Amino acid sequence: MLKLSDIHITFNAGTATEVRALRGISLDIAEGEFVTVIGSNGAGKSTLLSTVVGTAKPDTGSIHLAGNDVTNWPAARRASLVGRVFQEPRLGTCSSLSIEENLALAAARGKKRGLGLALGKRGQKKLFAEHLEKLGLGLEHRMATPIGALSGGQRQAVSLLMATLLPMKILVLDEHTAALDPSAAHKVLTLSAEIAGESRLTTLMVTHSMKDALAYGSRTLMMNAGQIVLDIAGEERSKLKVSDLLERFGRAAGTEIDDDQLMLT
Repeated sequence: MLKLSDIHITFNAGTATEVRALRGISLDIAEGEFVTVIGSNGAGKSTLLSTVVGTAKPDTGSIHLAGNDVTNWPAARRASLVGRVFQEPRLGTCSSLSIEENLALAAARGKKRGLGLALGKRGQKKLFAEHLEKLGLGLEHRMATPIGALSGGQRQAVSLLMATLLPMKILVLDEHTAALDPSAAHKVLTLSAEIAGESRLTTLMVTHSMKDALAYGSRTLMMNAGQIVLDIAGEERSKLKVSDLLERFGRAAGTEIDDDQLMLT
C-alpha cells in the first residue's frame, strides 16, 4: 500500500543551518496496517509524514502509494488518497464555520465546488449526522455550532471524521492527541483505532507517548537522526514494555535513555 525507497531530505542544504531530516528512509507498509512512529525531537517523524502527504518533497528516492508513483505529486493531488490530522486541533478546520460547514468542505475535498453546492447535496446533512453520532459525543445535535466553540477533544474528533469522510487509502495522524487532556486523548485514540479498523485504512501515527505507541496498532517504528533505528511488530512487539523499548532504542541509537519524557520532550 505504501512504499518509500531510499528517501533523503535535507533542509537549507549548504548553509550553516543545514538539517539532514531524512537519511535513506526505506519503508514498506501493507494495506490496513496500523503503524506507530516514535522518536525524540528532530528525529524526522513529522518530515516522514509530510513526505507521505506531499508537503515535503524528497531530494532523492521514490514514494509509491496504492500502486501509484506519487513522488512528484503535490499534496492537493494526493488528497484523494491521504487524510491527515494535525497536532493542533485548530489546524485543518475553520473556527468561524459550523460543524456542518466544516464537514461539507471536507466532503468537497478535491472537487471544484463551492460551500453552497457542497451543503446543497441531498441527504448530505443526514449523512453527516450519522457519522457524528458514531463519535458518541452528541455533536449530531449541534451541527450548527461553530467548530471553534468545541473543546479540543471534540474538535479533534471532528477533524478525524473530516480526514476520513471520503474514501481514501492512508490515514496520517501527526501527534494528534498531544494537545489534549488525558481523557480526551484516550477518546480520540480509541476513535482513531476504530475508524482505521472499520475502514481498513493504512495508518501512520506519530505519538509522543511510548505507552500509546505500544498500545495501538500492530507495528512500531522508532526514529533517530533521520533514520529508522527500530522496526518492531507481531509477537515480539506484544511482549514489550516501555522500559524495554527505551533500552532497545538506547542500543540502536548509541545513546543512553533512562526516562520516557526525557526522550520525547
